[in-house]
Amino acid sequence: MKKIKNYFYLIAGILSVLFAFTHAMNGQLTLLSEIDQTSLESGTKTIIRYVWHIITAENLIFGVALIFMAFYREREKVRIVAWLIAVVLLTRWFVILIFTLMRDSASLQGVIADTIAILLLVVLLLLGARVKDRVGKTV
Repeated sequence: MKKIKNYFYLIAGILSVLFAFTHAMNGQLTLLSEIDQTSLESGTKTIIRYVWHIITAENLIFGVALIFMAFYREREKVRIVAWLIAVVLLTRWFVILIFTLMRDSASLQGVIADTIAILLLVVLLLLGARVKDRVGKTV
């Protein structure tokens, strides 16, 4: 069995997979089931549904990648991936925040959970990126 090389990536990966499932379930139980009851056009409902699940898929892909990265021997080689995931997550958060402020600043409380989740993952990624390879030791 391979030894864990970066616990920060492992924790972030597990959380990302968990966030993927909770995002999908939350969508099914709240927004997406309500959308089905509206008079919106079928095409609009489809767009809302796939945009919602794009984030689910991203979270799942990030999680799986981070779990693999946690076991990767040469941490320096996967550091750029952690940075890219962090940038994507921060960009996602920025888009959520800006559109919430533009459309309905009164519902800013609704982005608190997203903000906490995204910032937690970014902090874990940045901490994981700081972990150095042990020079001169066989891993």
